[in-house]
Amino acid sequence: MRTVLLPWASAAVFLLATVTVSGNEALEGVLQLQMINFNFEVVQVTWNASQYSGTNLTFLYKLTSDETHSQCSNYILQQSRTAGCLLEAKEDEILCFSIWNGTRLLLKKCQWISAYLKPSSPKDLNFQWHQEAITVTCSDLPYKRLLYEIQYKSMFDTEWQSKEGETCNVTTDGLDAEKCYFFRARVKTMESSYGPDTYPSDWSEVIHQQKGELRDSCQEKKLFPKFILVSGMVALLTVSLLLLSLWKVRRVKKLLMPSVPDPKFTFPGLFESHQGNFQQEVVFFAGSPCTAENKPKTSAFKRSGSRTPRTWSP
Repeated sequence: MRTVLLPWASAAVFLLATVTVSGNEALEGVLQLQMINFNFEVVQVTWNASQYSGTNLTFLYKLTSDETHSQCSNYILQQSRTAGCLLEAKEDEILCFSIWNGTRLLLKKCQWISAYLKPSSPKDLNFQWHQEAITVTCSDLPYKRLLYEIQYKSMFDTEWQSKEGETCNVTTDGLDAEKCYFFRARVKTMESSYGPDTYPSDWSEVIHQQKGELRDSCQEKKLFPKFILVSGMVALLTVSLLLLSLWKVRRVKKLLMPSVPDPKFTFPGLFESHQGNFQQEVVFFAGSPCTAENKPKTSAFKRSGSRTPRTWSP
């Protein structure tokens, strides 16, 4: 016979469930609970036991494939106190677990482990250059609804550029094969399939590529000497052209406007004694004793002015 609950009983059950969920969320916040599913291989559940210092919390769990609950056999310890548990996983299952402080239940929760998935990093990246594009490939992970992100940058870029694909076969164009590029890759989950609480994988090892060949590194010293040499030659050529232009301008100026001799050196004393007054200089030289002695002497006849006139008698 099916049991029928009265309306007030149904409301009480709903209210009790709401209070229980709210209480779990509050305790989860206090414990700072964190779950990470490492590539469906290991599930890590950690908590902050600072609120319960001096005690070891107990972790009980049960996966869908398990028949009964089990206590954690691989605790994570901090300061000799339990702070987490590592569980083996093989596929996507529901994990139900509870955390106890002695006989007191602190937290109880059930969750699909895929909701906290962290995929493994891409391995064995392969590169294929074709003109100004490159295709990066690697082995796909065994589960779907993933995004494979390839990031790249050259030595002259300050930020990484990204390209994504649903398989690990991503082509990036607009590259210069003469430049040395850094490449790295990671895997992310699609939020529409796994939810918002997943984690991207760690970045793969950075790979250096130039001219379709693998490089140990992209070193600045391989590119900068050429830049410095070109800059130095341009600077030297600019200075040489500037000096040549100044010399040409000086020659043209001398041809078009020849220099006028400075009277200071042609007429000694003109500026020292007469402040450049050329008329005073001429008068000074005209009245000097040297000038009077050098004048030619006139005859007595000329100084008298005329002969004595001859008189005639009648």
